[in-house]
Order: sequence, then C-alpha cells, then structure tokens
Amino acid sequence: MTATEPVPPARPERQRALVTGASSGIGAATVRRLAQEGWEVLATARRTARLEALAEETGCEIWTADLTDAADVAALADHVRATGPLRALVNNAGGAHGSDPVAEAGVEDWRRMYDLNVLATLRITQELLDHVEADGGGDLLLVTSTAAHDTYPGGGGYVAAKHAERAIATTLRLELVGRPVRVIEIAPGMVRTEEFSLKRLGGDADAAAQVYAGVAEPLVADDVADAIVWSLTRPAHVNVDTMVIRPRAQASNTLVARED
Repeated sequence: MTATEPVPPARPERQRALVTGASSGIGAATVRRLAQEGWEVLATARRTARLEALAEETGCEIWTADLTDAADVAALADHVRATGPLRALVNNAGGAHGSDPVAEAGVEDWRRMYDLNVLATLRITQELLDHVEADGGGDLLLVTSTAAHDTYPGGGGYVAAKHAERAIATTLRLELVGRPVRVIEIAPGMVRTEEFSLKRLGGDADAAAQVYAGVAEPLVADDVADAIVWSLTRPAHVNVDTMVIRPRAQASNTLVARED
C-alpha cells in the first residue's frame, strides 16, 4: 500500500455475532462453531427453553424473539446496540410450510413463508445495518437455499420466498458497494436436520424420513455451519458472494442419487 492509498478502517477487535433461528438445526450449529472459534454470540429464536440449553452448552448470550413481530425485532435491535459492536449478523431464521403444487397451495402457507424468510430478514437487517457498518464494518450473512437459485415441483411457495430473500442479498451488495460491509449468501441444498422437513410436512415423521431415504450422506447442520464460519473468517477484503453447498449425492434440486 502506498502513502497515497487510503487506509481501510480496522475491523472491531470484539468478534461478536447475532445468529437468528438459533434454537435448532443450522442456527444452533452455527452458534456452537462460532463459540468454539472464540466469538461472542447472541443467539435468538422463539423457543426460550432451547435457547437456555444452548447457552448452558456454549456460553452464548440469548434473547427470545419472534422476528415476524416488528416489536420483538425492535426490542432485540435495541439490546444489540446497547451491548456493544456487532461484527456479523447471521440471518438464518426461516423455514418451509407445505409441499403442494402451485395450483393447490394454501395462500396462508405462502404468506407464512414470506414472513419467516423474507420480511423477518428485512426487518432485522434494516434495524442493524448501521450498527454492523459502524466501528470498521462487518458482515451481513444470509442463509438462503438452493431453492433461491432454481425451482422444483411442490416447492413453489418456498422457492418464491427464498428467491425473494436472495434478492435482499444481491441488491444490498450493489447498494453498499464501497462501504465496509460484506454481504454473503450461503445456499444449502439437502440438509438433514431434526426439524426442517418435519415442520414442512406438518409433523409427519414418515414423510419427513422419505425426503432423505436412500441418500447416503445428506449434509448435516454442522456442514453448513462450517461454511458459514469459514466465510465470516476470511480476510476483510475477501467477499464470498454466494456459496452453494450440496451433498455429493445431489446434483440439483430434483436430481438426487438414492441407494436401493
């Protein structure tokens, strides 16, 4: 760097992250990974008991909030701002509801998915963007899905919501260019977690198990958490725009190798 080149602002020494949807699956795994790496972590979700168990395990701070509720989001953001700098906002909260064809899908299922995946991400990002940017800058990371990149039968509502969530990331990256904020998208494919397919299929455990039937090694939550933490810990000038992460057995949203 020459004497005439501007010196980039230093990143905050305090490595602190807010992880949404932290009560299970990818969110909980991300909290564990970040804590292992020495980060301070604030974990948020709707289920207090699960957050308390995670705090006992990892030492993370917890805050119960429903990110589809504007008042809850505002209270969480106030707490974050009052308790110190924020190096990373990990927008992981979301989910799928239903697998009906577009012609038969319930409008309420679509609305719920839009609220969970899109508006919740929008609300908390709007509240905390300035705080992430302060003190040298930081990262906005969105956990979307391969559903944000392609369609598949029975996935119309979830695909629509995840495409919209991805649009937040790709648009923000354009709007924030030149400012000390990285916008990172992690797009997982087939991930076997304890709740995703079970919730999507209305609690039908047999139907949820069939989603992964014959797939030798679907991803697990820790695989995605590893990708998240790797992206966050790259040098500040390195932006991982989009990382699509799938199991080897999955070539696309619809083409999956299954053993007999």
